[in-house]
Amino acid sequence: MIHPWLHFKTITRHKAWVMYYCFRVGLYRQGLLHDMSKYSPSEFWVGCKYYQGNRSPNNAEREDTGLSSAWLHHKGRNKHHYEYWIDYVPGDKHVIGGVPMPRKYIAEMVMDRISASRVYLGDAYNNTEPLKYFLKSKEKLWFLHPKTKRDLEALLRILNDHGEDAMLSYVKNVYLKGGRKKHKK
Repeated sequence: MIHPWLHFKTITRHKAWVMYYCFRVGLYRQGLLHDMSKYSPSEFWVGCKYYQGNRSPNNAEREDTGLSSAWLHHKGRNKHHYEYWIDYVPGDKHVIGGVPMPRKYIAEMVMDRISASRVYLGDAYNNTEPLKYFLKSKEKLWFLHPKTKRDLEALLRILNDHGEDAMLSYVKNVYLKGGRKKHKK
């Protein structure tokens, strides 16, 4: 059974959360344009077919067919996904690997992770969830550029340890301006 209305509501709720967070840190254009490809036929109809409401339909498609055509389409068009930033890396033992992501896309990725956690977890969401999700797969992310991995984890740790307002303030006033500031524990 396909669920166009439920899938539409889920992706729109997610997009609204990302827009809210991106606007709070000054990423207005990214907030407005975030995940627009999810409304394209190649992503939307797959999402309707594999909709479950409590996790990404891309995982269900992957389990059913062995790959996610919607994800392959999505990651190639959305710079806030580290998979977008994979290239051939001369001299690397893996041949391909991650290249450094610009800070504005790392910041959008953090807003995306918070928003996905909020949508899929509902009332069970708290500020520890995005970091817990990242840490579950951290060791498997060999293709993620080390600087991108460090920055992503650091921002998620600020969220985890100091809360949403502190993390958003840091992103807006320090991180996106290119600076670093030590946070007190």
